[in-house]
Amino acid sequence: MSTRRNIPQRKQTVRPAQGANDGISDEIVNIVEVKEHAQDFYVKHQKLILSVVTGLVLLIGGYLAYKYAYVEPKEKAAIEAMYQAEAQFARDSFASALDNPGGGAEGFASIAENYGGTKAGNTAKLYAGICQLNLGKYEEAIEYLEDYSPGDEVTPSVKYGALGDATAEMGDLEKAADYYEKAANEGDDEFNAPFYLNKLGLLQFAQKKNEEAFKTFKNIVDKYPNSMEAREAEKFVARLEK
Repeated sequence: MSTRRNIPQRKQTVRPAQGANDGISDEIVNIVEVKEHAQDFYVKHQKLILSVVTGLVLLIGGYLAYKYAYVEPKEKAAIEAMYQAEAQFARDSFASALDNPGGGAEGFASIAENYGGTKAGNTAKLYAGICQLNLGKYEEAIEYLEDYSPGDEVTPSVKYGALGDATAEMGDLEKAADYYEKAANEGDDEFNAPFYLNKLGLLQFAQKKNEEAFKTFKNIVDKYPNSMEAREAEKFVARLEK
């Protein structure tokens, strides 16, 4: 009969590698040092930090108060003031739209002056410039148009196109050509670009700059063949082609 001996099992122990706790100790020391340095810095510069924080709070609070108590109500008032003037503008009643749209409402000139810091007041400058242009007051038109800051993708081309018209009427054809080119570049689509390129081509043709006019009209035909201006441009291309 065989006997079974109980063999004691050796316990598996994992000894920490030498220096394994050193990194942890160093981290604790570093954290303590950083904390102490931060506390020392705050104590030394407490007044400065508090004054800066207070200044920021006052600045933010002042901006919010200005925005909600002044800017937004003024923006709303400017938008409401625009309705009557825009209605007159749509009827091509440019003088009325500019100064006296009726019903006690303000015209674009007044809105641009009184609400200049608002988006609606800025838009009123564009309207006012176009009104002055149609009334033959080209210097006043240029002043309004140059002061207008475009805020979307469409109105830059309208601004530069109107400036081109005003400067052309004043006899500065070189500057007008530059404006028409800018208008075409800003409004690079099937409607705006060929419209202003056509104006540019006609101006160049009137100045007997036939080579430049040919390139402009050819650009309309090649790039915007489905536009309203393409058919007329084809006639100039055929006429100017050598």
